[in-house]
Amino acid sequence: MSSSRVGILTGADLVVAALERAGVTVAFGLPGVHNLALWRALGDSSIRLVGVRHEQAAAYAADGYARASGRLGVALTTTGPGAANTLGAVGEAWASRQPVLVIATDIPSSVRRPGVWRGVLHEATDQAAMFRPVVKEAYRVTDAARAGDVVAAAARTALAAPSRPVYVEVPTDLLAAESGDARPDALDEPPAGAHHPTRPDEHQLERALELLEHSRRPLVWAGGGALQAGAGEAVGRLAERLVAPVLLTYSARGLLAPGHPCLVEGTAHVPQVGALWDEADLVVGIGTDFDAMTTQGWRQPQPPHLVAINVDAADASKNYRPEALIEGDAAAVSAVLAERLGERGGHDALAERVRRLNAEVRRELAESEPDASAFIDALEAALPDDAIVVSDMCIPGYWLGGFHRVRAPRKFAYPLGWGTLGCAFPQGLGAALADEGPVVSLSGDGGFLYAVGELAAARQERIPLSAVIVDDGGYGMIRFDQDLHGHPREGVDLDNPDFVAMARSFGVRADAVDGLGEHFAMALKGHLSLREPTVLVARAALGPPPNVSPRWYR
Repeated sequence: MSSSRVGILTGADLVVAALERAGVTVAFGLPGVHNLALWRALGDSSIRLVGVRHEQAAAYAADGYARASGRLGVALTTTGPGAANTLGAVGEAWASRQPVLVIATDIPSSVRRPGVWRGVLHEATDQAAMFRPVVKEAYRVTDAARAGDVVAAAARTALAAPSRPVYVEVPTDLLAAESGDARPDALDEPPAGAHHPTRPDEHQLERALELLEHSRRPLVWAGGGALQAGAGEAVGRLAERLVAPVLLTYSARGLLAPGHPCLVEGTAHVPQVGALWDEADLVVGIGTDFDAMTTQGWRQPQPPHLVAINVDAADASKNYRPEALIEGDAAAVSAVLAERLGERGGHDALAERVRRLNAEVRRELAESEPDASAFIDALEAALPDDAIVVSDMCIPGYWLGGFHRVRAPRKFAYPLGWGTLGCAFPQGLGAALADEGPVVSLSGDGGFLYAVGELAAARQERIPLSAVIVDDGGYGMIRFDQDLHGHPREGVDLDNPDFVAMARSFGVRADAVDGLGEHFAMALKGHLSLREPTVLVARAALGPPPNVSPRWYR
C-alpha cells in the first residue's frame, strides 16, 4: 500500500483498493474536476491509468480490453456530460455482452435534491437513469466507507455470466471524504470471475439427449456465450459425437480453429451454407440468442427440433422455440452431452462434405468478388497466429465478419452487438493493452474520424496498435443503399483529410497503399512488426458482402 493510503482512507482509496482486488491492472479515463481524487488514488496504485481524449473512447477501450482478454474492462469518467459521452460505447458493450465497469462521479451529495435540478455544474436530475437501459445494474455509493464494497459488488456483477456492463456512481464529495475505520482488507471478497450456474436440470438433459440420439441431420449453431464460456473444446467434441456441422455467429468466431472437421467457415447468409439450417432435422443452439442479423431477420425457419444451451433461459428462447432448454454453462453442458451420447458413424463423410463446402464458398467468392477475396487473403497472410483484429462498421469489416478465418477465441471483435460506427480504433487501443497478441483495428474513413483524437493517446501511451483505414471517400455502405434505391447521393461523399499527414502530425508513423491486395499485405506485415502505434491507409473501395441486409438472399 502506498504512503497516501496508510491510515484513514478516502472513498477514492477504497474504490482503487477494490479494483486492485478484482484483478484490474489497467483502466481508461479522462480527468475532470469532480474525479481528481480518484486519479490521485490511482496514481499511487498498481493500476495503469490510460488517459484518453474523449470519454466515449474510454468505454470503447475498456470494451476492447474485455473482448481481447476476457477480463474486466474499466472506464472512468467525470460527472454529467462526461458520463453521458460514454453511452454509445456502453450500449455496444451491453449488446455484445462484455464485462465493462463504468465508474462516474456525480455532483456532491450535500447539494443533491432527488428529482430537482438545481443548476450545479454538470448536474443531471438522475444521471444513473441514463445508463439503466444499457447496463446490467446501476449502483450508487451513498457512504464513503462503503465505496469499496459497492465497486467490488459491481465488478462481480459485470463478470457473472451472462456478462454485461455495470455502472457505478460516486458523488464527488464521497471520493474525497475520509472513510472512518474502513480498510482494504475489510472489503467484500473479490470477484471470482465469470459465474458458473448450478448443475443443469437432469430432466432437460435427458430430453435433450433423447432428441439428439434420434436426430439424423443435426446442426450446431454456436454463439458468443459459448466463446465467453471457453467452450470450444466441448463444442467441438459434441459436434464430433453428433457428426454435425458447426456454424459460428459473429461473436463466436475463433471458437473452433480453421480446419476443424466440423467447422463451416462461411456464414449462413451464403445459400450453400444456409441450406444446412434448412435441411437440419435438429439444431443445437449453444450460447446464442439467434439474433436478427445472423438469421436474416428470422427468415430462417423454425427448426423441426431445437435444443438450446444458455445461462439465460429467456435469451435462449425469445426468437425460436426450443423443445429442450438446458440452463447452464456452455462448456459444462456441452461436455456432459458429448460424454453421454453414443458413437456414430459418418465422420469422414462429414469432414469431406465440410471441406468441399468451404472450398466452394471460397471459390465462388473469388470468382464473384475478386477484390474482397484478395483482401481477405491478404489480411490473413499478413497476420501472425496470435494477432487480434478489431473491426468497425464498414464494408471491409462486414467481409471479415462473414468470411475471415479466425484462428483462436478472442482474436476477432465485431460490433454486432449494437452496430456502433467508430468503435474499432478506440476498442483496438484497449485490446492492444490486454497484451494477448498484436492488434489491428480496421476502420473506414468515416468511422475512423469519430475518434481521431485518440491518435494522441496512442502516441503518448505508446500503445502498439496498427490502425488500418480503408479510404473509399465516404460512407460506402450508405452510398450503396442510396444507389440501390435510385436515390441521389446525399451526405455520403466526404472531403477527407490527408490521413497520412494527419497521423504523422501526432507523431505516429503512417503509410499509404493503393488497394487491398499484395502490397497491402506487405505493408501491414511491416507495421505489425514495429510494436508501436501506426496508421496504414489503403485507398480502395469494396462492394458489400452477402451478410449485410441489402444482400440477404432470404
